Amino acid sequence: MTLIATTVATPLGPMSLLGTSRCLHVAAFGEDLDDLRDRLPQSLRNSPVQRGETAAAAALRDYFAGDVRALDRVDVQQPGGPFHTAVWKEMRAIPAGTTVSYADLAARAGAPRAARAAASACARNAVCLFIPCHRVVRSDGSLGGYYYGLATKRSLLAHEGVTER
Repeated sequence: MTLIATTVATPLGPMSLLGTSRCLHVAAFGEDLDDLRDRLPQSLRNSPVQRGETAAAAALRDYFAGDVRALDRVDVQQPGGPFHTAVWKEMRAIPAGTTVSYADLAARAGAPRAARAAASACARNAVCLFIPCHRVVRSDGSLGGYYYGLATKRSLLAHEGVTER
């Protein structure tokens, strides 16, 4: 299976996308192809890669042009155990313009006492923005952490209309 790599210029810097014509497997700000390959499922790591345009790239451009729901239309897949997979599924259900706490996310994923594990799933998310870990905050409403920095998280939430408490 051939993978398609695309880099999209965004207001927050270049975002690299890697997947097939039907499914996005990795989305990351400013990472090179070798770093992206490391985040792929083992079964895809040695696949040939070509540069090209994808539906994910078009959706990302639409998102930054103001259609904050555009990313929801893209199929995504990443490797993970049952709990991380459940957390990522629940993250995709968080509507743009809203946030949930790590504790709420854990409860939605079926493990109400696993807020730290939910935070770990956020940190291991290889498909940022498309699986919106930036919409997950601490129980007190503060931002918590974000792999690409709090300024990026703050900017993404502001883009979606969320005002920080």
